[in-house]
Amino acid sequence: MAPTQALKLYRMAISGHCHRVELLLSLLGLPYETLDLDLRQGEQRRPEFLALNALGQVPVLVDGDLVLSDSNAILVYLAQRYAPGSHWMPQDPAGQARLQRWFSLAAGMLGPGVAGPRFAAMIGQPVSEAAQATGRRLLDFMEAELQGRDWLLGGTEPSLADLAMVGYTSQAGIGGLPLSPYPRISAWVARVQALPGYVPLPDRIAEAA
Repeated sequence: MAPTQALKLYRMAISGHCHRVELLLSLLGLPYETLDLDLRQGEQRRPEFLALNALGQVPVLVDGDLVLSDSNAILVYLAQRYAPGSHWMPQDPAGQARLQRWFSLAAGMLGPGVAGPRFAAMIGQPVSEAAQATGRRLLDFMEAELQGRDWLLGGTEPSLADLAMVGYTSQAGIGGLPLSPYPRISAWVARVQALPGYVPLPDRIAEAA
């Protein structure tokens, strides 16, 4: 069932957390509009936004009367609501457990290890070598997991795991973690980016108008 009105996505455009949600919205062909917040200017602390998410974090998705936050939770909602039984969300217990493992990595190691160095480099701050070490451990793990697989959960089609991981991973090089030593990850990123409806993640902070 298609939504009766456009969904609203509150985001910061360079955020990979927001990108994974927008990516699924686009891949599913759902109508949506983006509302950009400048977190550096504190727009996430405005009362009208805190009324949507008291934690003051993006992304936030509004679907009619429903308001959801947390990128991975939003992915699950969109897949179950608008593509039930599809390849995006495994239906078997083992597949769901493997998906949750990738969600945990997306919420854990990916942030400090890949997203953190990327953002520091974007704003001209020193990149933490300790953070990069975490990023390398994650990339080493992903490279091994992709042996003999096209997608993170295996199979012939992508899942939410791929969407949760691809944005920041694709731009790991910005934070000093080039993907050239990781041919399987590089090929996987290219496969995701070749999906019909793929939307790119901006690789620089937009200048104020």
